[in-house]
Amino acid sequence: MSLVTLADVLQPALKNGYAVAGLVTLGWEDMRAFVAAAEAENCPVILQAGPSCRAHTPLPVLGKMFRHLAEAASVPVVAHLDHGYTSDECREAIYSGFTSVMFDGSRKPLAENIAETRAIVEMAHSAGVSCEGEIGFVGYSGGENSAGTDPKEAAQFAVETGVDAMAISVGNVHLQQQDGAGLDEERIHAIQAITTVPLVIHGGSGVPMAQRTALARGSHICKFNIGTELRMAFGEALRDAVTRDPDRFDRVQILSETHDPVVAAARRVLSAFKGA
Repeated sequence: MSLVTLADVLQPALKNGYAVAGLVTLGWEDMRAFVAAAEAENCPVILQAGPSCRAHTPLPVLGKMFRHLAEAASVPVVAHLDHGYTSDECREAIYSGFTSVMFDGSRKPLAENIAETRAIVEMAHSAGVSCEGEIGFVGYSGGENSAGTDPKEAAQFAVETGVDAMAISVGNVHLQQQDGAGLDEERIHAIQAITTVPLVIHGGSGVPMAQRTALARGSHICKFNIGTELRMAFGEALRDAVTRDPDRFDRVQILSETHDPVVAAARRVLSAFKGA
């Protein structure tokens, strides 16, 4: 079985100068393609169930799907809850077989974020599960603006919560469909200078590929969350499959044609994070 925790994959990444991709899943077709891509690239992968995924499929079902794929995989696979907003949600994920949970208290005041995250870290660790937290709000393209991470607050957060990974806001934005201006490397280095916790970038689709590779190899950023660009690849493949033969109606047949394009797109993502 290749099911592992977030700490299991991020600590070697931190030590050896590479990053691991947290690939945001929406259903069986993409999560299966992501594992196939990781096997082809011979690297670990983090399967992530975010809020929109959980709105479509219950956590207990997602846990079984993730674990089924991990048990048959030849590479390490993490079953990760992305953007859990409550203790109950994180608890349900742990009971559903997830090996990692991310509690997002980034909209809360610092003291409240630390206290709530610490409680979830303790709950997760008691079950042998990793926990990611977030300090500094990461905004959304066309929506809420980001609030950059203060390095001193990040160091305090890391120490007082005991998180296994720390998501930071350094110019990254969720849901970007094209490359942005790039991340604030000066802020990243200021944060990593005063904490040893593996760092996480949410909204990784907006980060230029060259900067992804450079930071994976030359910083403490050990996890990049990638969703939008892979959803775009899935959508393009699905449209092609539907319009190629408008008389087809069997969704299994139609959806099967998304597999190879999504594997190819995921392989491009994964290969960028490998070490030198």
